[in-house]
Amino acid sequence: MGSERLRTSGHPGMSILFEDNHLLGVEKPVNVPTQEDASGDPDLLTILKEDIKERYSKPGNVYLGLVHRLDRPVGGAMIFAKTSKAASRLSEAVRSRSFDKSYVAIVRGVPIGQSGRLTDTLLKDERTNIVSVVPKGTPGSKDAILDYRVIGTSPDDNLSLVQIKLLTGRSHQIRVQMSHIGCPLYGDQKYGAAYSKPGEQIGLWSLYVGFPHPVSKEPIDLVSSPPREYPWNLWDERVYDQLAENIKSGWN
Repeated sequence: MGSERLRTSGHPGMSILFEDNHLLGVEKPVNVPTQEDASGDPDLLTILKEDIKERYSKPGNVYLGLVHRLDRPVGGAMIFAKTSKAASRLSEAVRSRSFDKSYVAIVRGVPIGQSGRLTDTLLKDERTNIVSVVPKGTPGSKDAILDYRVIGTSPDDNLSLVQIKLLTGRSHQIRVQMSHIGCPLYGDQKYGAAYSKPGEQIGLWSLYVGFPHPVSKEPIDLVSSPPREYPWNLWDERVYDQLAENIKSGWN
């Protein structure tokens, strides 16, 4: 279903990755808020609700449950629940860690080792929307864990392609934890500003979302490859396709 596109008014169409009576999976465009924020810009949740209302001629308000989020500058695979029952069951899948999220990131430099696990304690400043690594036990802080694997390097550009699997879902988690080890994401204007030029698009993409269908229990695999533009095109598109196939078989 990935070739089908939403017929949204006032916004470029986006690919539908999966849809049935319970779920809607799409490829989130970059620089679109997941939900309404202080900017007042069109947000993905509202856009999708309006699209469902129009496509299915639904009267009244349309229900669409937000199961997980992507930062505004990040694009890629996302799943939404079209019923409250599906939303509840997917939320439980997230809590039980049967909801898999895998990302590809382009970072400055090369992380130590070909693979590893990062375990940090993060604290979000709600006033500034900045997340920091803090000592364990800091009031209001939360543990953050991710696994990473270096897929390739581009020495001429001092960049590495890294696959990341989140074991927790904290705000700005990947961006903060990778920056903390000295490998900020390409184009990250918030956590890698010293290395990023204005206008650079952040090198982070939601490659894969997998979970058991909330009703049928059949495995659902959503895959979205990053755009074929710099710096993603430093690596052949087949690299991303193979990564997605490997993820379906389990994290290796």
